[in-house]
Amino acid sequence: MKWLSQMERKFGRYAIPHLMYTLSGIMLAVYLIDLFFPGTPMQSLLALDMDLVARGQIWRFLTFLFLPPSSSPLWVLLNLYFYCLLGNALEKEWGTFRLNLFYLSGILGSVLAALVTGYGVNRYLNLSLFLAFAALYPNFELLLFFVVPVKAKYLAVIDLLYSAGSFFYGDWASRAAILMSLLNVLLFFGAALFHWVKRKADYWIMRRNFRKYHW
Repeated sequence: MKWLSQMERKFGRYAIPHLMYTLSGIMLAVYLIDLFFPGTPMQSLLALDMDLVARGQIWRFLTFLFLPPSSSPLWVLLNLYFYCLLGNALEKEWGTFRLNLFYLSGILGSVLAALVTGYGVNRYLNLSLFLAFAALYPNFELLLFFVVPVKAKYLAVIDLLYSAGSFFYGDWASRAAILMSLLNVLLFFGAALFHWVKRKADYWIMRRNFRKYHW
């Protein structure tokens, strides 16, 4: 994409290397502070609450990214390891700047959702990393429950179905969070998805016409 190359030439020097390592390390630190110092209200200090932002707590536009993905020690470690794995793979494929831009566009989407709903989360933003990974490496095998090998594309379909269910049956806050947090996926993969759907549609139309006139 030409526009990406132009942006990289202008702003590439500002990109943060190993972005997901940095974010995962901060999430782990926040989780440990909450675990060992339960009187410290880290979650409430970092969350993206637009009412509190309006009172001057503008750091929340950034710090909601640091909220841990779970309250369970095992799931925190697994999720953070997974974030690092995804981030490392995407950075090798795209380069540092493009990964930064992908994540930044997801952040902007999450903030826009918060402007509508009053509250922002990083859950669907981090899900977008996996969707990008699955789009680039659809046949990469992951061990589900450390035992069952499953290709990334199938797990991505499950995640999309789950998100679709949350979108259609959730409240408007959930819908906005899902839609806006995945804008980065559409930005980076929307054109390719459109061409893929068009090719499939053309194929099935051609197949239908062939059957119609040759049977």
